[in-house]
Amino acid sequence: MENEPLPRASKATHDRGSGRRRRILASGCINGPAIRYNQTNVEVVSPIWDRWVAEDLVVQFCAELAAGFATPRPPAEFGGDVRQVFDGTSPVREDTGRDVTNQFIDGAQRTVEYALEQGCVAAVLTDGSPSCGSTYVYDGSFSGATHTGMGVVAQLLTDNGIKVFPETQLEAADAYIRNKTS
Repeated sequence: MENEPLPRASKATHDRGSGRRRRILASGCINGPAIRYNQTNVEVVSPIWDRWVAEDLVVQFCAELAAGFATPRPPAEFGGDVRQVFDGTSPVREDTGRDVTNQFIDGAQRTVEYALEQGCVAAVLTDGSPSCGSTYVYDGSFSGATHTGMGVVAQLLTDNGIKVFPETQLEAADAYIRNKTS
């Protein structure tokens, strides 16, 4: 698999009256190719998702591929709060011990740039991921334990004014988007 972002939508949709695009950034692995670390994807079955796709609202992007990671790749986790990743006190590490913090931050920056270029007002991301987790992430022990918090991409999107939702909260994301465009 090539390490390329996954743009999906072909035409822009605009906010009524404002002329501003209203799009939804989605993790590249949601209903897409098997690009997660373990060479799987995340299936989301929802009429909301189907409507968004039909309306060309969804644009997809994989921060980890954009940062140069291959598929498959070793799992990565971080302990502590995502702010500690940014300040260098809690590195993102693969289960091999390799520090991949800089790649994760690079992927997050690329994601934010892409989302802003595409006019995204919200993002639906794969929860649990060290990049995309929006309500929880794995705790850095590689034991399957999780803790409440955001991944690197989710935090940087939030810091840049893009509201982030996990793939399990499409109804909330849809309500947010409808409110932003009415």
